[in-house]
Amino acid sequence: MKKFINDPFDAVDEMLEGYLLVNGKYLRRLEKARTVVSTAAPRQGKVGIVTGGGSGHKPAFLGFIGKGMLDAVAIGDIFTSPPPTAVYEGAKAVNGGKGVLFLLGNYSGDVMNFDMAAEMARAEGIEVEQVIATDDVGSAPPTEIEKRRGVVGEFLTWKMAGAKAETGASLAEVAEIARRVNDNTRSLGVALTGCTIPASGKPTFVLPEDEIEFGVGHHGEPGNKRMKMLPADEVSEIMVKQILEDLPFKSGDEVAVIINGLGGTPDLELYIMYRKVHQLLQDAGIKIYRSYVGEFFTALDMQGASITLTRLDEEMKQLLDAPADTPAFKQL
Repeated sequence: MKKFINDPFDAVDEMLEGYLLVNGKYLRRLEKARTVVSTAAPRQGKVGIVTGGGSGHKPAFLGFIGKGMLDAVAIGDIFTSPPPTAVYEGAKAVNGGKGVLFLLGNYSGDVMNFDMAAEMARAEGIEVEQVIATDDVGSAPPTEIEKRRGVVGEFLTWKMAGAKAETGASLAEVAEIARRVNDNTRSLGVALTGCTIPASGKPTFVLPEDEIEFGVGHHGEPGNKRMKMLPADEVSEIMVKQILEDLPFKSGDEVAVIINGLGGTPDLELYIMYRKVHQLLQDAGIKIYRSYVGEFFTALDMQGASITLTRLDEEMKQLLDAPADTPAFKQL
């Protein structure tokens, strides 16, 4: 393993120190926990939005704290859930009197710790709702959506729920939008390599040079189908077909599209994939309303990509268009 780190067990805290030095305009760290909040928080009359999870997914989660998106992030070690106290302190710090929405991925540690944090916050009179992301079609069949992981589709949940909160909407209204986004979002990942966790120094899984794996997770979880290496167009076609059939999407739908790099994939390759995805959706009669290509939710240094589609209604389009200003995402 060759990495620009010092002690592997200090990597998260040293990363966080550097990130705050660069992005102090947007972010501040709480004293009582490894939790980062918006410098504008708390904002009276606005629902606070809190998320969090293990490190190793940059720019998620820290990169999306700011106006129009997230208010606080609880930070765990690499691929490890943050403790309940980190989430709870974040909820207290961003509560502006209208309650707090927890947005989280469907991972057992995150669900357990966010549940505990919600109980702690409610005991202090803070109203809390939770929405759990389940957009990863590769992690469970359509008959078991409740078992699916939350992956890069969470970015669109943060964007639209954050925009809804900016309007002064109630906690119930912001939570409803988050659920609607999740219900209409499907994602699928593919990997060329595993990723290497600094503390272990070894890849999470190993693929032969001539193979790829579909259905991989953002914590280096192996996928559910291996194939011989294929050209980018064929890989994209396999992924889009599975995603379209899952919701299912249909002709006439308007969608947001994300082509997400998993940490070690150049933009050159992501745009080649987007070109084919655009063609496939056009052929299916599906209109692309907004597209996002780049790194939004990574898995350390994994070479791979994921595709996300979200079916949009008129309100969701308005929220997607709303301004945002965060370290990793800016939209005027």
